[in-house]
This record gives sequence, C-alpha cells and structure tokens, in this order.
Amino acid sequence: MGNGRTIDFTKMSGTGNDFIVVNAYRLASDMDWSGFARKYCPRLTGVGVDGILVLGPSDSADFNYRIFNADGSEAEMCGNGARCAAAFAVKHGIAGPSMRFNTLAGVVQAKVDPKDVSIRVTEPRDLCKSISIGLESGLTEVHFVNTGVPHAVIFTSDLDAVPVDTLGRTVRTHSRFSPAGTNVNFVQVAGPDRIRVRTYERGVEAETLACGTGAIASAVISHATGNVTGASVQVHMPGGDLKIEFTAQNGEYHDVWLTGEVSFIFTGTLTF
Repeated sequence: MGNGRTIDFTKMSGTGNDFIVVNAYRLASDMDWSGFARKYCPRLTGVGVDGILVLGPSDSADFNYRIFNADGSEAEMCGNGARCAAAFAVKHGIAGPSMRFNTLAGVVQAKVDPKDVSIRVTEPRDLCKSISIGLESGLTEVHFVNTGVPHAVIFTSDLDAVPVDTLGRTVRTHSRFSPAGTNVNFVQVAGPDRIRVRTYERGVEAETLACGTGAIASAVISHATGNVTGASVQVHMPGGDLKIEFTAQNGEYHDVWLTGEVSFIFTGTLTF
C-alpha cells in the first residue's frame, strides 16, 4: 500500500464533521485514496476523521472534489465536506470566494465569507414519502430522498432516546434500500422552522456529529410532510447548527443551499 509519498494535509471540521483535506494538484493521479482513507481516518490509529477530501484540477470548474469515507468507499457527495473544501480552496488560492466545483453528484456552487460557508447543492431527487419497512420491532414508517447520496428519514418524538447506531445500521442495510444502502436520519420537529437531527452515516458506519446532505434531506422531508412550513429550516445536530434554504414547487425542491460554520483544526504531513 502506497510508495512512501509525503502528503501535506489539513484537518478541518464542518459543524462537527471532520476531514483530512488534501491539495492533490501536484500528486500523482494513481494515488490509492481508498487505502489512504482506511489507514488515516481511524480515531485510535490514524488522524481521526470521518473522511478524506481530495481537491484536484478541473477543465470545467474551479476544481474537482472527491470524498472517501472512513471505510475506503468513495461517496458521491458530502455537504459539510464540500463546505470544508470550499474554505480550503479559498485559503490556498485554488478558487475565489465564489466558486463552482465538480463532484460525482454534479456541479456544486459555493460562497465563502469570514463567518460561514454556503453551498448550492444538486437538486434532491427520488423523494418518496411513507415507506413501510419491516423491522424486528414491527412496521416502521420511513421517508426517502436522494440529496446527492441516499437518505432515509424517520420522525421521532424523543430524539435523545433513539439508539442511532443499532437502529441506523438496521435501516441502512435493509433490503428496501439495497444494494447501495442508505444514510439514516432521525428527526424531531422542534418548531415550524426548526428540527433536531441525528444521523447514521453510510461509509462511516456510525453516528456522526453532523451530516450536511442529511440535514438537507431532513429539512426537505420535513417540509414535504408538512412538519415544517417555511422555505428556511434551522437544523440542530450534535455538532452544531446548519441552515437549509430552498424553493419548493409542485412537490419538487430547487435552489437548495446549505450554510454553516467551518474550522481549520491543524495541518501536518503524512507518509503513504
């Protein structure tokens, strides 16, 4: 695995989601980023992050953005990761404060200001309400939407009591969502424009402190089911707050923006 390359990195956090971010412009194109993620993501034996973000050159946008989960799988999109990538790109002169970059889920637009980073994500698709799936505890109502990656949403009246790791894993691997599986969000409505969310992330295979695409999915589903009424939703996650804004028309959601804080934690060098 690897050939002893020295790789500079920055550890960043987006509302609790943390990442190793790498400027790959001068690195060989045959880098085994999947193996790199498996080696350096673990919290006890590595840097300790949810995933790896890799920025590289693009002919059609400011840069290409790739994300590799802690298990080595490559994800189509990660909202908080994309916000970190945008802030990193500005700091390192890869892009200006208003930018566009390529992801496996499509082109993402981003705006970076001194306080927050906002991204305009690809439009949610495949929205499906009130799916009944069989679990050991009986039939459970689940909603679904793809916000760049698949997300199941389950409403609860007591978010703190939900066994996110165990129940999330059961839903994540349920045959209804095979073969790709799904991320799983547990949502408690806290007001007409506010929700609380805990997320089990596919690829991390555990609860994370935040999930940008999960916050979007939870806000969109909450609106589609009438649990929130406005086109701006505050999402509280264990890692902090995110704001989701969108335009809703005829059951479809357009011009979706995700906004929240980003922090640079530390820089370092790894050998791989």
